[in-house]
Amino acid sequence: MSQPDIKQIVAQEYIKCAKDPAYFMKKYCYIQHPKRGRILFNLYPFQESVLHLFRDENYIITLKSRQLGISTLASAYALWLMLFHKDKNILALAITQATARNLVTKTIFMYENLPKWLQLPFTEKNKLSLRLKNGSKITAKSSNTDSARSEAVSLLLIDEAAFIDNIEETYTAAQQTLATGGQCMALSTPNGIANWFHKTWVDAEAGENGFIPVKLPWSVHPEREQDWRDEQDKKLGVRAAAQECDCDFLTSGDTVIEPELLSFYEETYIQEPIEKRGVDNNLWIWEGVDYQKSYMIIADVSRGDSTDYSTFHIFDIESCTQVGEYKGKLSPKEFGNVLVSIATEYNDALLVIENANIGWSTIEQVISREYKNLYYSSRSETETVESYMAKFERDKLVPGFTMSLRTRPLVIAKLTEYIREKSVIIKSKRTMAELRVFVWKNGKPQAQIGYNDDLVMPLAIALYVRDTAVKMRQQGMDLSRATMNSLVSLNQREDTPVFNVAPMRNNPYLMKTSHGDEDLTWLLG
Repeated sequence: MSQPDIKQIVAQEYIKCAKDPAYFMKKYCYIQHPKRGRILFNLYPFQESVLHLFRDENYIITLKSRQLGISTLASAYALWLMLFHKDKNILALAITQATARNLVTKTIFMYENLPKWLQLPFTEKNKLSLRLKNGSKITAKSSNTDSARSEAVSLLLIDEAAFIDNIEETYTAAQQTLATGGQCMALSTPNGIANWFHKTWVDAEAGENGFIPVKLPWSVHPEREQDWRDEQDKKLGVRAAAQECDCDFLTSGDTVIEPELLSFYEETYIQEPIEKRGVDNNLWIWEGVDYQKSYMIIADVSRGDSTDYSTFHIFDIESCTQVGEYKGKLSPKEFGNVLVSIATEYNDALLVIENANIGWSTIEQVISREYKNLYYSSRSETETVESYMAKFERDKLVPGFTMSLRTRPLVIAKLTEYIREKSVIIKSKRTMAELRVFVWKNGKPQAQIGYNDDLVMPLAIALYVRDTAVKMRQQGMDLSRATMNSLVSLNQREDTPVFNVAPMRNNPYLMKTSHGDEDLTWLLG
């Protein structure tokens, strides 16, 4: 074959590669397969379909099963873009620089194994970047606010986007550089709901944000059958396998409460309130007061910032049923007045207010209104029946519920126990929405970034207080009777007129003290 013929063939091949990235990859791109070693990137049909979207669309969000080769496909697309276009700036982002570097490493491996006539000279090549002589480059960075702020990005490639905490800021910072015609490709397996990836996916499916949604469950792979999927359940567990293989948002993520339980509650108990009250209609009522029942109201006071809410739950103590709920923005004093009003309405309910920070302002308002059934926490490190009876020894108690390093894990444990055993009835979709985004983060249960747990924590406190009272019910009854008998005896002595027992026909557990009427019924569970 003559020299001119070889040049002509090379020119024709170059044109084919430039026009069709799939042709370029299948014929000239080598990848490192985990089992087969160095092989040509012989695209599966689903990979080729995704590649055409990469080429033709500016914004792609890909919800994928693991081990489908989509990250490798994105790296190969980045190489094709660099080789056949001038001055393309590709930024690969991931949760860590090491993860982002994997994308660049794959691109460099493919570049180094190309025929010499396809290899453009490079001016920079290292573990984090590859820059070609035509001005195109790919760079790996960990995601942070400044990652995409200072340069014009032709392609923003975000790997495992659902696992990056600060991706919202990074994406916002990149918008100005992408607005001139750049591309964004977000790839990830699911990691729970209510993060940037999930919200972007939901909006993409609704056609509201310009992203093209691409869903790739395990079944798109032509070499995988149901036997393979069943094996993943055994290896990973049902929940992890659903995340890794099925692209299931609801079973993914590290939620404190198992998603299956949350789904059960949503399907079984959630209902619209029969009444919405208040100037903001944020007081939701499912059941009116029954004067034969005992109620408990548990409140969390807003810190006062724009993302925080004051909340409370109304619970039927015996049936452990949510009968009311509030979530809104009120001043601490206004909130205290609302609590006194609703607690009085619900049969003088036991009023439990978390006493952290600004909660004291609300508690002071409740005390100034002389509400008689306010919950007090013992200063003791252990809850005992005696600590409940110490209600009359004010120096041993503090008003409100004290959340501490000791009580917080106990409170959360009680929440998970009640829901797992389906012993509590939750009717509010607002509460359920917060439980969906209540996750383990660095070993601590808390709301996902950008969300709050203003309804979750008072729910957990309610169950903790209720359970503590139930366990001590019989002891409390015996001890309260013995205490009242001793008070009667004291009252008969002229030198100790401390307490006066109310007429037994009205309420055997209602006592008059120097602090006003004290109802001991709350001691009995």
